Amino acid sequence: MSIAYVITASVTVAANAFSGFAAITRLRPIMEVLRPALAATGIPQSWLTFPIGTAKVAGAAGLVLGLSGVPIVGTAAAIGLVLFFVCAAYTHVRVSDYSQTFFLGSCFFLPLAVATLVLDIVSS
Repeated sequence: MSIAYVITASVTVAANAFSGFAAITRLRPIMEVLRPALAATGIPQSWLTFPIGTAKVAGAAGLVLGLSGVPIVGTAAAIGLVLFFVCAAYTHVRVSDYSQTFFLGSCFFLPLAVATLVLDIVSS
């Protein structure tokens, strides 16, 4: 396990745990950003709890387990986060929604998940 992987995975855990819990609890500042994006993509707000928030929190928890000595769970969590954010980006592109939410996911969360997965595989 390399230092680069530990740092990248830790940032990925923090970002996804915060984002997931913010979605589950419908944190007001987050909702102001997400509400228009959800409407544009046709995703119901009830999905913020499950599957959106739950998937992010589960991914973060899986990465923590990977950092704690269960590498297969960490790898599976990283794969899951990459797939989640690829599907999220596709959902926005499908309806031509290039909002702030799309760019945050595509330019921050997705590359972070990909970097975590690549570093996990390389450092194994």
